[in-house]
Amino acid sequence: MPLYKICLLGDGGVGKTSLRERFLGKGFQSGYILTIGADFAVQNLDIDGIQYKFQIWDLAGQQRFSAVRALYYKGSHGAILVFDRTRPESLYNLENWKHELFLNVGREIPYIILGNKSDLENAIDSTEVERFVQKSENEVSDIQFKIKFLNTSAKSGLNVTEAFQTLGRSIKDYIIEYKKLKNR
Repeated sequence: MPLYKICLLGDGGVGKTSLRERFLGKGFQSGYILTIGADFAVQNLDIDGIQYKFQIWDLAGQQRFSAVRALYYKGSHGAILVFDRTRPESLYNLENWKHELFLNVGREIPYIILGNKSDLENAIDSTEVERFVQKSENEVSDIQFKIKFLNTSAKSGLNVTEAFQTLGRSIKDYIIEYKKLKNR
């Protein structure tokens, strides 16, 4: 069974832990629970008839944990960058998260972007999100992979499983392309 190490990244309070808990089938808990350093979980998922094991690292979003976070990036196959649809600064801060991801992994890896809390009133215009996703895609210089964006809600479950399936497909395709290039 293929194993993919995934990092959940984004500012504190954007819903990374809630998304992970929903994906694990634990439902939704209202109230904010601070992740200290990182939290870890494993979940199996069927993608296109193949079972994959996801090792999910939920990294603390607060700046004071940045030194500790560096340890958890090593060996990552992909990442989920999460922003809160009600907090525009959390979208703009994804630039820093992308930089930290690639700096600590040592190369570009597939990632997707999630606009979480879509069940609440959005404070971010969709064109801003589209612009950010397009800019992110234009910045990818290694093996090209398409940056996917999904609106999610950990509360309602909207697109939570789909997010992990989408990232799993991106990682699988990336690995296939990478092997082709290495064999040339």
